[in-house]
Amino acid sequence: MTFIDTLLAARRPLIMEVKLRDPHGNDLLGERTVTDLVTRYEQAGAPCLSVVTGRWFGGTTRLLREVTATTTLPVLQKDFLTRPAQLEAAHAMGASAVLLTAALLPATSLHRLVTCALTLGLTPFVEITDEHELDHLPDIDRCVVAVNNKDIRTRERDPGDLQRSLRLLPAVRAAGCRAPVSASAITDPHTAARLLDAGYAALLVGTALMRTDDLDTWLTTLDTARTGALA
Repeated sequence: MTFIDTLLAARRPLIMEVKLRDPHGNDLLGERTVTDLVTRYEQAGAPCLSVVTGRWFGGTTRLLREVTATTTLPVLQKDFLTRPAQLEAAHAMGASAVLLTAALLPATSLHRLVTCALTLGLTPFVEITDEHELDHLPDIDRCVVAVNNKDIRTRERDPGDLQRSLRLLPAVRAAGCRAPVSASAITDPHTAARLLDAGYAALLVGTALMRTDDLDTWLTTLDTARTGALA
């Protein structure tokens, strides 16, 4: 299945992220290897993974190659991708989805890159922070649209605005997106539960999962909180 189809079919729709540093430059991997982390996420039932190759977070394309060589799960490459050649390289390195940041791309470029990604068999993972960035987005039913709760202008060093996800969800749904995702600044399982119960198809969680000492408890708490909210 494609990245988007795997995500929509998941019982616990969390995209679990691999990144080497947080926005402030602090190490996140510790004494673990990348293989250790990927294996742990697989054991925890992750449907999809995200790999941050952007230099703000200490990433490189080598990290993407290492992850895709380790797992059969669909993998998102998160970086500031602006050219078709970068999408072709992501595909060659085993990615299943690619980040396209609407705020950085003129509408014509975003349209071209979405089309290019789909032609390559990649899921476009289109990141927005404003409703107008949905305008004229092609093939939105085949895209993941991710609301970024943080500000890239500050290199995502701000605490984040989770209300942005709640404000934009109706517009994302109305535009025809099947897979709206809330991304960044999700620090605890109760917050994650509220976003899923609000109608998000999935969440992307990075730093919180990498920092937790007990991933199983974090995930079980999420499941319980969702059940309680829906009861």
